[in-house]
Amino acid sequence: MSDHKALIRWQNNGPDFLKGKYSREHSWTFDGGLTVPGSPSPSNVPAPWCNPAGVDPEEAFVAAISSCHMLTFLFIAYRKGFQVDRYEDDAVGHMTKNDQGAPWISSVTLHPKITYGDKRPSPVEEEQLHHESHEQCIIANSVKTEVTVAR
Repeated sequence: MSDHKALIRWQNNGPDFLKGKYSREHSWTFDGGLTVPGSPSPSNVPAPWCNPAGVDPEEAFVAAISSCHMLTFLFIAYRKGFQVDRYEDDAVGHMTKNDQGAPWISSVTLHPKITYGDKRPSPVEEEQLHHESHEQCIIANSVKTEVTVAR
């Protein structure tokens, strides 16, 4: 159907790689030309080997899930005649350890705040919009992480 690409670049800048003393800062370049600074989370790799200003893979994962849910929600809402004026989500990914003891993002909780125009869905209709959005979201269909919408 389609391919989706990202160019990830990292360069060693010091003599102590084999001692584990190297920067983990890197960049992500997307097909539209945008380059984003990447780095591990400071909770995983301490400074000076990380840069807290960079996007870490875990928060990018949470953002991808939230963004996909939102885009799907907007499409479904439009198709059902609901005017969405604003959508904001303070999504949270929860890291735990799996059965083998490896850390993973086991769940993501979405906290959407949606402002509607003249036609607003009832609470039941809004819940159905979120359910359909989750069912149709490409990212949610691609991961085993549990995704929920907080009420």
